[in-house]
Amino acid sequence: MPKILIIEDGAAIVELVALYLQREGFDTVAAYDGVEGLIAVKREQPDLVILDLMLPELDGWEVCRRLRQETDIPIIMLTARGDDVDKIVGLELGADDYVTKPFNPRELVARVKAVLRRGRGAAQQGDMIHLAQLKVDSARREVRVRGELVSLRSKEFELLRTLAQQPGMVFSREQLLNQVWGYDYLGGTRTVDVHIAQLRQKIRDCGVHIETVWGVGYKLCVDA
Repeated sequence: MPKILIIEDGAAIVELVALYLQREGFDTVAAYDGVEGLIAVKREQPDLVILDLMLPELDGWEVCRRLRQETDIPIIMLTARGDDVDKIVGLELGADDYVTKPFNPRELVARVKAVLRRGRGAAQQGDMIHLAQLKVDSARREVRVRGELVSLRSKEFELLRTLAQQPGMVFSREQLLNQVWGYDYLGGTRTVDVHIAQLRQKIRDCGVHIETVWGVGYKLCVDA
C-alpha cells in the first residue's frame, strides 16, 4: 500500500485529499507546516509527497529544495495561483507535477497514480548504462562520473537516462518533455533547457557530452 504524505496547512483540504486517496487504497499521513513536513518525510518514508507552496514556518519551494538535496521521492506541488512562474520554479526545483487550486480531488489522485507509474517504469528500464566514464544505474537511481557518485535531481536523472539509452539519437524538447515530465505536463520547453544546463555541469570530463542540435533539441555523444 503506497504511503502518501500530504504537507498542507488547510485541515479541510488535507481531509478531502486523504479521503479520496484512501478510497483508492493509499495510506496517508499529514503535516501542517514546512518544518513538520521535512520531519515527517524522514519519519514516515512516504512513496510520494503532495506539497502545498504557501506553508507556515517554511514554504513549499524551500521544502522541495531541501528534499531534493537528500532524496528523489516524487513530489506533486499544490499552488493557489495559476501563475506559470510558480509552476516553472517548482518544476525546476525538482517537483514531478503540480496541481492548481481549486482542484478536482479525482484529478489529483489520477496524477498521483501517474507519477508513481512513471517512477516504477524508470527503474525497470535498462538497469545499467555504461558509456566511457559515465555509469547510469536505473535500479539504484545512481549516476557515477569517473567512479564518483554524482547527486542528480529526479528529473535530471530521468533526462540523462533517456539520452544515454540511445546515444547519438536526437531528441526534440517536446519528446523529452513527454518522456520525462509526462504527456499531461502543460509547461514550456524552457524547463528542459534549464535541466540540460545543470546536467552538463554535473557530468563534465567523463568522455560524453550533451550536444545541442539547433532548432531541434539534444543528443548524448561519446567523445572521439
